[in-house]
This record gives sequence, C-alpha cells and structure tokens, in this order.
Amino acid sequence: MIEIKKHKSLETAIVTNNKPRDVQAIYIAAETLALRSRSWNRLRFEIEYALEKGTTANSFLIQGNLQALIDPPGGTFTEIYLKELSQRTNILDISYVILGHVNTNRIDTIKALLEINSRLTFICTNPGAIALRQELDEERELKIQVVRGEETLDLGKGHLLKFIPTSTPRHPDELCTYDTKTQIVYTDKFFGAHICGDQVFDEGWSTLLGDRRYYFDSTMANQVRQVESALDKLAELPTSFYAPGHGPMLRYGLHELVNLYRQWSEAQKQQNISVALLFASAYGNTTTIANALARGITKAGVAVELINCESVEPEEIKAAIEKSSGFLIGSPTLAGHLPTQVQTALGIVLSTATKSYQAGVFGSYGWSGEAVDIIAGKLKDAGYTLAFEPIRIKFKPTEATLQICEETGTDFAQALKRAKKVRTTLNPGSTVEQAVGRIVGSLCVLTVKRGEISTAMLASWVSQATFNPPGLTIAVAKDRAIETYMFEGDRFVLNILEQGKQLRRHFMKKFAPGEDRFADVNVEDTEGGLILPEGLAYLECRVAQRMECGDHWLVYAIVENGKLLQSNGLTAIHHRKTASNY
Repeated sequence: MIEIKKHKSLETAIVTNNKPRDVQAIYIAAETLALRSRSWNRLRFEIEYALEKGTTANSFLIQGNLQALIDPPGGTFTEIYLKELSQRTNILDISYVILGHVNTNRIDTIKALLEINSRLTFICTNPGAIALRQELDEERELKIQVVRGEETLDLGKGHLLKFIPTSTPRHPDELCTYDTKTQIVYTDKFFGAHICGDQVFDEGWSTLLGDRRYYFDSTMANQVRQVESALDKLAELPTSFYAPGHGPMLRYGLHELVNLYRQWSEAQKQQNISVALLFASAYGNTTTIANALARGITKAGVAVELINCESVEPEEIKAAIEKSSGFLIGSPTLAGHLPTQVQTALGIVLSTATKSYQAGVFGSYGWSGEAVDIIAGKLKDAGYTLAFEPIRIKFKPTEATLQICEETGTDFAQALKRAKKVRTTLNPGSTVEQAVGRIVGSLCVLTVKRGEISTAMLASWVSQATFNPPGLTIAVAKDRAIETYMFEGDRFVLNILEQGKQLRRHFMKKFAPGEDRFADVNVEDTEGGLILPEGLAYLECRVAQRMECGDHWLVYAIVENGKLLQSNGLTAIHHRKTASNY
C-alpha cells in the first residue's frame, strides 16, 4: 500500500494495485461542477490507451433550478464517484442524466444512480436509447428523452442546454451538449486524451499535443468525414472552452487543436489509397479489433473509412467500397450466424468490389466463432484473395493480440501500396536521392519489451545528439510496429552491431504479425528492452522528445546506461546508393 497525500481538490480516494483512484471535484463555471474520476494505473487494454498514462473520466453536474448530470463514469469508479457526488448534491434532486454515448462500462454507475433516484430522466440519441434499454434489461419503465435533432433543455438560472448529435461509426449514439450560459461545449469523445494528473485546464497546451495527436490517430483518423461534420456543427457555437470526456479541458489551446483536427482530417482525405473497414459488434470486442487494424493501416499512410454496419444505409457501404482499393469485414458470432447487418454488407461487397481487391476478415466470438469462417468462405468462393489468415479472437482482445492486429493492418496497407505501385520518395535515379543516400549511419537493432510484448527494428538512421546529458536521435518510420512504444517516457535498448558479423541478417528479414523477432537469438532482459550479447555495444535509453518529420518520427532519447561488449570491434556501417529506401 502507498500513502495518499490529500490534494486540495482531491475529495475521495481508494487504492487499487498499489496506485490510487480518486475523484477530483472542482467548479469550472457558474453552477457547474466537474467530477474528474482519475486512475493512475498504466492502462493498455485498447489501442487508444496504449501510451499507458492512466486516464481521467470527466463528468459534470449543472446545478440550475433543475440539475443535470453529464456522462457518469464507468463501473471502476462507481463507489467513489457516488460518494463524492452525494457530498456535493442530493442525488434525489438530480432530474436528468445526459449521455454523450452509452457503453457497457458505464452501466454499473447508471444502475447505482437509478437505485438511489428512480425518477431520473435519461437524455440521449435514439441509438443510445436502444443501447441503454438493452444494457439495463429491466422490467421497470425507463424515462428516456430521445434527441433526434438539435433540441434544447431549460434547467433554469440561465442554463439553456442545446444538444448536438455527432454520430460516428465508432459511437453512433455520440451526443455533444452546449450550455448557453457558460458557453461550455461538452464534447464527450472529441478532443480527449488519456492522461492523468491534477491539471484541470490545458495550460501549456503545446506540451499535451503528443497525447492529443495519439488520441486522434487512434480514435478519429478512421472516421474523418464524421469528424469534419462535427467540427462544422461545433464551430457555430460561441465558446468559452471545450470539456471533453477524457483529459484536461480545452481553453488555452482550443482554436489550435480544432485547426489541427481539421489538418489531420484533411491529411487522411488526401491519401490516394483507402480501405473500407466494415464491422458490427455485439459487446465491443469486434470494434476494438477494428480500431487496432485501422490504426495499423493509417500508420502506413493509407486512409481508412470505418463503417459500422449497424448504423449506415446500404448506399453508404456501396459508395465506400467503390472508392476503396481494398476492404476488411469484421463480425461477431450470434447463435452460430452472422448478424443481419453484416449479411447485408457482405452482399453489397460481393456485388460491388472487383475480384482484384485485397480483402481481410476478422471477428470476436464467445463459444463458437462461425461468423469469421462464413465470411471468409463466401469471399473465397467468389474469387477474392484474402491478404491474411482470418483473425478470430475469443472474448476480449489482449495486449498481444491487439499488437498483432495493428501489425496486420500495416502489412495490409503496405500490400495495397505495392499493388498500386505508390512511390513515397523522389525518383530513384535523381541526383538528390543519390546524394542523400551517401549519408552513412551505424547499423543497430532497437529492441523494446513491455510485459508479454517484445519487438525489434533494424535501424541505421541513428546519430549522437547531445554530450550532456548523453543523448541520441533515431528516425522511426510511422509504419513500424515498434513506433507504438517510442513515446515520451518509454524505454528501449539500442544494440550497436559489429562490423563483419551476421547478426543483422536475422533482423533484415520481414516478420509476420506477431512473429517472435528473437527466435534463435541470444538475448538478455533489461528494463524496457532486450540486450543482444553478440553485438558490439548496447545503450539503455529513455525517450525524452519526439517530433513528426514527414513519413518518420524523429525520436530524441537520453542514454541512461550502456556497455561496450567487444573492445576491439568496429561499428557496422550501412552504405546506400540512393535515398529511396533503407
């Protein structure tokens, strides 16, 4: 157990796995209380949480003549959240619970609220109302006010709430809320970041951009059409700040982040290759797999259009297939069959996509898992080539399976680029590329180990950067699997190879998703990475900064430990004739 020091705004705390969870309560505007349920645990259960910086689940209480609660947190916070809420108001006095989206994780807290106050009225979109009734599965009559357009709710004391439906494929029930008195926009999934700390607002906003960008790439980059639609709706509102569902409020860097959302969305639209990623999900597991695949595809510079078959019209599926260069279909298994929506989507694919399209199939299951085999069989019978073995994951994906899915997505995208013969550099014969290619770098193997995950990359774009502290820079391509583990604070080992040795041959080959990079290689464990004893030297490093540079990330790392293993050896050097490849 650890000692919990009471922060001036920390009202309630518990300890889980030797790390605290608490609720930070603070008034952020007139009659507006933020209840920030915080966890410092190093989460990594979905792609969007992969930076392992904990998370903050933001909820809000507006206390007009009537009281409205916005976005109660998930079940891991239920006990401490309700304790803090009851100290701030009488829960029986709350009239409305506004849901930016409905998910299984939030249901425990909703049930607990209903046990205290059965008169609550829930406000959500129609998809949210359907999900809420399914999740609660109770005989009692729920009071639900369904938002079908941009409707309003007057709480008194000047708090007139406007509701803005902002449906996305990942969250078809997404709903933003605007308070005309405080001019706060409650953005739920938009503009979030999974980080945990005492900071309520975004002072020093530029230091948060790495986390904001990662969150966008993980959750928004595969649905930019809907993101741009939401941005247009929110742009019409006079705003003091945005209050997202995760991370600090956006006040100081609001306009900059909105502009960056538009730039990042536009960059996705400008990709000349796109993938249609169709899916349905029963319990969210297939959605998680879809997001991991999409993340891998976008890393490789290929656009993705995420299509939730449960919430789109057939014409939209057809249009997405027609403009794509390949497609993926994901499905759960329900009583040994495909959901009706997936059957419809599959029929559209078979009648629309040409046989030259690259294809892939994935899904989660509980007991049988026939859906994936049914889809794969129909595609093969129709003459399509599957780019990878169908992915079938039982129950919830693990960290290891999500990494495999991300790498599979990247391989799928790279195959499309090769088929389209897309070049990302200058002409190989140009004098510029010949000149740049003469830059020489030492040949190294960069290794990372995180729990059950271990991976490696052959690197030659390495250079010493500082004397004090001893530091170096490494250029890491955006589509490398190891890129996910090279954020600020992450640790790795840089193994410098010896001239004349053949260790590099092992790491030059192409590895399949999930394949053991260290099979038949002598390694030693250390914090953050693996040491190769047959190398010339090794450096244990910690990432201090990273900067986006075209199709690579430039990573600056501080060397914390190291050792020369072969005192008489020479560093292996990588010579190139052109800058068009490594």
